[in-house]
Amino acid sequence: MRRAFAVVLFLVVLFAATPKEAASGQAWAVIDAETGRLLQGHNENARLPIASLTKIWTAFTIVESGASGDITISPEAASAEGSSIYTVQGAKMPSEALLHGLMLRSGNDAAYALAEHAGGSLEGFVDMMNEKALYFGLKDTKFMNPSGLHHEEHLSTAYDTAKMLYFAMQNDEFKKIASSKSYIYKGKDGDVRSWSNKHRLIHTNPDVVAGKTGFTKVAGRTLATYFERDGKKIIIVTLNDGDDWKDHTDLANQTFKDYDLVTVAKKGKYSILPGVEGQLDEPIKVLLSPDEKERITHFVRIPRGKEKISTGSWTVSFDNQPIITTDITIHQ
Repeated sequence: MRRAFAVVLFLVVLFAATPKEAASGQAWAVIDAETGRLLQGHNENARLPIASLTKIWTAFTIVESGASGDITISPEAASAEGSSIYTVQGAKMPSEALLHGLMLRSGNDAAYALAEHAGGSLEGFVDMMNEKALYFGLKDTKFMNPSGLHHEEHLSTAYDTAKMLYFAMQNDEFKKIASSKSYIYKGKDGDVRSWSNKHRLIHTNPDVVAGKTGFTKVAGRTLATYFERDGKKIIIVTLNDGDDWKDHTDLANQTFKDYDLVTVAKKGKYSILPGVEGQLDEPIKVLLSPDEKERITHFVRIPRGKEKISTGSWTVSFDNQPIITTDITIHQ
């Protein structure tokens, strides 16, 4: 029987690996898509404009708000500046179609129509976005609109933006939309539209699951991509990167080469304390480079009380920072 303790099992601090040469963008981040842990980056905490990567959070906020049904396109939405899915003032479109137009074609008109519907007003919805960002710990992010059009205070970081996609992809409805290669909208009035996802790698790279493109003159090219290969899942975000398609591909290939999916705790029974056992129903796996494996620690929390069977928690930390927590059944 394996043994685990409700204390730190081990902690060996090593020097961090030498950073790799930066991609050509002004800032980039690669994170573990299962834990949100930053794997590598360059200027990843620099606050910069993110352009239409904003729409990741717009879509996530809409989906989690529960707002749905047919939406009447307002004059402000129909005349929104920038990229568009060419909505018509006064027409009605279902929220599902607008969400696909938002994520696949980056429609600013879709963003404004959805925001007005869910928030009661554009300003009300932006407040919702910022409140949700605060709740999820995106401390370096501030939204001023739902589209990503330039505003000097509308800023985030490569790391925060990667975490936006990390959190959003945990929602099944968002994941389905963001992973769509195409979408066909058939309106009741005979209006038929076919949209193809602007994210080129979704169509050409079998490792790409989802993503979002962005561009403004001030932000430059921005790109977020969710990759999966051999059970390894990562998210890459680049900001102000003129060669983003290649950089995402190169960074993904290098990360998949450098990191292993390591089982840090096998499923099974563990002796926690004298007379106390724990049952871990699923193994705990995390992405680690070879020099990181000894920097993992474990902590098992046992609930108070005298119940014979209860639920505790098993937390895995890297450099003493929690990265994943799962349930463990406690028998005592």
